[in-house]
Amino acid sequence: MNPDVEIQRLKELMPASGRMYCQIVSKPQQTKVIDMEFPLPWKRKARPIYLNFDLWQQLKRQERDLLLLRSVVWLTGVQWFKPDVYQGLAAIGLVGTIAEFSQGDLTGVVVAGGLSAIALRHLWRGYRGTKREIDVDEEAIQVATRRGYSETEAAQHLLMGIEGTVKLEGRSSLTFNELIRTQNLRGIANLSSVRVPQGLREE
Repeated sequence: MNPDVEIQRLKELMPASGRMYCQIVSKPQQTKVIDMEFPLPWKRKARPIYLNFDLWQQLKRQERDLLLLRSVVWLTGVQWFKPDVYQGLAAIGLVGTIAEFSQGDLTGVVVAGGLSAIALRHLWRGYRGTKREIDVDEEAIQVATRRGYSETEAAQHLLMGIEGTVKLEGRSSLTFNELIRTQNLRGIANLSSVRVPQGLREE
């Protein structure tokens, strides 16, 4: 596989938002097939998607497509400066912490810092929790349907891509989130009648 040719193909596959914000980078030294850094609010540059092309090329094209689309959806979905209750609380708590610290009020620092910590925890769970992971899979499937895949085909390819990366990375089993995601994907792909319970989606 020629990495430059594959990168160009993947760029054309991306939605417009992905081409604007995401950058595909070859990283042969990594043990993961595909990897991303969590986009922190002070890092405004392009959000990289790292590929180990030696491993990447061992997946089928359709599996690569769905894994890439899924990564793009996840990265572009992290919006730190979109108005949100918890973002507002985190900002207020941070300002309060600084103000109370400058005045030497230890109790105020603890209260304001605790407010920030609670708000940031909710934000983190919103971006990395089980529900968000499942939602991203389903959003990626919808993007794939605009690229010529049917919903069931896209779910099957993403499912196979997840399972394929586990083998290529030499892992013995799926993570908890991967187990939940693959069960949900089996339901979408009509490979199972069991869908993920709503309670688990909100963990």
